[in-house]
Amino acid sequence: MKLATKLIHAGIEPDPSTGAIMTPIYQTSTYVQTSPGDHKGYEYARTQNPTRDALQKALAAIENGKFGLCFSSGMAATDTVIKLLNPGDEVIAANDMYGGTYRMFTKVFEKYGLRFHFINMRDPGNVKNYINSNTKLIWAETPTNPMMNIIDIEAVAGIAKQHNILLCVDNTFASPYLQNPLDLGADIVLHSATKYLGGHSDVVHGCLIVNDVVLNEKLQFLQNCCGAVPGPQDCFLVLRGLKTLHLRMQRHSENAEKIARFLRNNSKVENVYWCGFEDHPDYEVAKKQMRSFGGMMSFTLKDDSLEAANKVLSATKLFSLAESLGGVESLIGHPASMTHASIPREERIKNGLTDSLIRLSVGIEDVDDLIEDLDQAIGKEDKQDFLKDTQKKVVTA
Repeated sequence: MKLATKLIHAGIEPDPSTGAIMTPIYQTSTYVQTSPGDHKGYEYARTQNPTRDALQKALAAIENGKFGLCFSSGMAATDTVIKLLNPGDEVIAANDMYGGTYRMFTKVFEKYGLRFHFINMRDPGNVKNYINSNTKLIWAETPTNPMMNIIDIEAVAGIAKQHNILLCVDNTFASPYLQNPLDLGADIVLHSATKYLGGHSDVVHGCLIVNDVVLNEKLQFLQNCCGAVPGPQDCFLVLRGLKTLHLRMQRHSENAEKIARFLRNNSKVENVYWCGFEDHPDYEVAKKQMRSFGGMMSFTLKDDSLEAANKVLSATKLFSLAESLGGVESLIGHPASMTHASIPREERIKNGLTDSLIRLSVGIEDVDDLIEDLDQAIGKEDKQDFLKDTQKKVVTA
């Protein structure tokens, strides 16, 4: 099946008891057994649930994997991957990443004897400099959050395989519609399904997809043993979201391109971080491994002050100031005080994440309305400023 067909049909069968075309919400905590061990494949809902099973099959299919595992959040999925490791093991991670992941690595797992190296992974060769006998995992996001840097998944996967190291790729920003890391050599794909997979800002959910049988068994054990599983209602909502992922991602991407070009030509905007610009340093890699460039971007103002940024953040009418991303509605955020507040300021600044950086999750509204909203929030262009700077160059950290 082609991807659009997979998103609607993969993993889904009519309900055997009624023929219902939509997977029912099996809202139960346990299952009746005829005699001890004699049951219909289900014993206890932390371990198995039919609604969750359908979603896990669908997730595996759309990422071209063999096994899908669902969790109560993206952070629960992240937690499960790191629990594959032992004290003394080392992890190489990208230095531009979601602040919650950084916080978990440094505030939770470092005290259990794990060591994390946060590096610039845009040059795959840089990864080799940090590999030693204790390195067991490489952790990558691409596009990165929030600087929109691109990591060459295939190149990093090649290095990981040479050294028998697992590669986990957080594919949340791209979604399976834009890229499939397992096809490029990754061992584990992670999603905060709260974002594009659910797509409607009404569910918190996470998932992992793998191909290896033994790796799946280890993760499945942790899923059941530690218990960070989603409820059936949450799984139903993500299943529903998957059915329109291709339509939504097409519009997210189309709208984002128009908005990125509008921002770049606005005299009050300094830098626009969007990987679809042809002069973006990672453009060729993005073009190679992604089907389009997605709905996420960030930008800074000419007036590079927190006060100017706050003025814009508070002035939009269609872009809602809120955490998260990937919903049908457009969101505007301030990474330094919201999604990345847990990263020390000196680390943020070093990676280009300034106090005034603004992040956009472009929704699927009419793009002209969105542009008009940003235009009035940023402030109408001054003609002299426009003449001085009609063509900006994209800048990346």
